[in-house]
Amino acid sequence: MAARRQHWRLYALGGGLGHLTRAAALARAAVARGHRVEVLTNSPFAPGLPLESWLGPGATVHRVDARLDKPATVAAVGAWLAEGTPDVLVVDTFPRGLAGELVALLPTVPAPRVLVHRDLNPVYVERFDVARAVDAFDLLVVPGEDAPFAHHPRAVRTAPWLLLDADALLPREQARRRLGVEDGDARPVVAVMGCGRPEEVAEAGATAERLRLSLGGRAAVRWLVPTDHASGLALWPALAVLRGVDVLVGAGGYNTVQEARATGTPLVAWARSRLYDRQALRLKEAERVGDAAELETKVASQLQLLLQEGPRARPASWINGVHAAVEAIERVAR
Repeated sequence: MAARRQHWRLYALGGGLGHLTRAAALARAAVARGHRVEVLTNSPFAPGLPLESWLGPGATVHRVDARLDKPATVAAVGAWLAEGTPDVLVVDTFPRGLAGELVALLPTVPAPRVLVHRDLNPVYVERFDVARAVDAFDLLVVPGEDAPFAHHPRAVRTAPWLLLDADALLPREQARRRLGVEDGDARPVVAVMGCGRPEEVAEAGATAERLRLSLGGRAAVRWLVPTDHASGLALWPALAVLRGVDVLVGAGGYNTVQEARATGTPLVAWARSRLYDRQALRLKEAERVGDAAELETKVASQLQLLLQEGPRARPASWINGVHAAVEAIERVAR
């Protein structure tokens, strides 16, 4: 437990699931230390996730409708920030805010400010004078990958952040059962991650179906979705079952890649086009695919390697950077 219970506010606006996942990882660790945490998110997945019960007592999630236009979203942010003064305000990724609204709003918040600072597209950094926006923060926490201002005098590097520590993951056989693989079925599991934009979730479902056909029963293929969606397997957080996954298919977003690295799960991934994120840089050449045919070939290759060499050794533990991040934020909170 922390020496003093603090009130944290976490700003995690942004599409898809990435910003919310990082904020949830930090919030869960902070709540475990006894802090009261509020998370602001407009992720379209947030309404369907049991975030409060998963984060623990002391956590509140403010869900902004993802369908709101820019003025309405900015108004929601302003109202949230005006609800009182926290001990610290933590902003994920965008020092100016998703719509640039924090430039005007930050000075109205008389509390220390922390930026969760990861890689950003240099075009965005230059066009919007992000360097000046970064200087408004009392601490930059760099969660396990290079970032434009990682050498800032107020920057602190940590290991990558993960939603769960190693001891919270399901053992392999339990994870396989959670993935719907029956006892006695020895086939490897290929999991296709269905998150991101709505069209990308649907594309993941189509990818899973193509893999089922192309692999011809040699693997159990599962389409994983965070919330109930068509014929996908609703499962969140997917990290909990990765010890039961032999090949992970997804995109090059921060959380998917860091979870695959930590658990030693072979990854085959698209480098999705994003305004701010550079997914291609995060992926290794052997992981990255450019089209459906290449994806099917690389998945088949990974399965053939597994057949020839047997299951590879997987890490039993890892350092979860959220804990160091919580301690760093505690030190700047008033």
